[in-house]
Amino acid sequence: MTTVAEHSLRARGTRTRRILGRAVSAVIVLWACATLIFFVQILMPGDRATLLLNQVSGEVRTRTAAELAPINRQYGFDQPILVQYLRYLGQLLHGDLGTSYQLARPTTEIILGQLWPTVSLMLAALLIAWVLALAVTLATAGRGRFRSATGSGIETIAAALPQYWLGILLLLVFSLALKWFPAEGDLGPRGLVLPALTLAIPIAGFLAQLMRDEFTRALSQPFVVTARTRGLRERQVRAGHVLRHSVLPAVSLSGWAVGALLSGAVIVETVYARPGIGQVLVQAAITRDIPLVSGIVLVIAATYIIANLLVDLAYVRIDPRITTS
Repeated sequence: MTTVAEHSLRARGTRTRRILGRAVSAVIVLWACATLIFFVQILMPGDRATLLLNQVSGEVRTRTAAELAPINRQYGFDQPILVQYLRYLGQLLHGDLGTSYQLARPTTEIILGQLWPTVSLMLAALLIAWVLALAVTLATAGRGRFRSATGSGIETIAAALPQYWLGILLLLVFSLALKWFPAEGDLGPRGLVLPALTLAIPIAGFLAQLMRDEFTRALSQPFVVTARTRGLRERQVRAGHVLRHSVLPAVSLSGWAVGALLSGAVIVETVYARPGIGQVLVQAAITRDIPLVSGIVLVIAATYIIANLLVDLAYVRIDPRITTS
């Protein structure tokens, strides 16, 4: 009993150390992203004070030293780069992403104001993608050559669909032709369906491809034979035993999917004229609103890093034999 208890404590300690290691790595990667974003701002062509003044006044022209001096002093552009960098990191630690040149408002406030439409779109798309991937896998994997080939073909086509083209197609068919869903700008549940499907279908294709390979491999494992000899129905074997072993690669891909959904949201929010971070990012890029673009990029990077950290931790919950590595 003592040996078992000691082994359990050692395993728990190892798991804890690895989780902490992952968390520290995530912080380091986030710091590296923030540093890269800062130096990209510094190295961009053009003077930041001139750009800010042109944004505020609405006229593009060369500024005199007397006009630039107050702006440089106010924003610290005249200070050494190291001082600017340390101040930038200090502001980030306090949740301050700077002030938008175009809107003259805190970047954090602007992003938080547009965050929920994008987050709700991402969550809906990820849920739909998993439902579609699970349905196709359970319905076709390991069910004969024809059904398996059909399912594999559907997954390949879905994964290859360009989101911009898919969004326009769904809009033309289900909104303009059939009039089942609103065309644009609707933030209600009906207005979420087509944008979420546009993001979900390609992701579902990738998830299903990974699950299919593992599902087919798991069907030949001894535990499946044992489950069948115990009198379990085929549906119980597939959904209750085989599926659990086949979702692990897809869970790993979900971390990547979060990043893909965030980048895809820029396209989808443009196609469906939805408010959100994507729309704000497009407008900020057009107007060269450097603090707003940088803030959104940093938020996207942080979301991607945190999502991958959570995916690593989810492995242990799905299969206790696997520890985060």
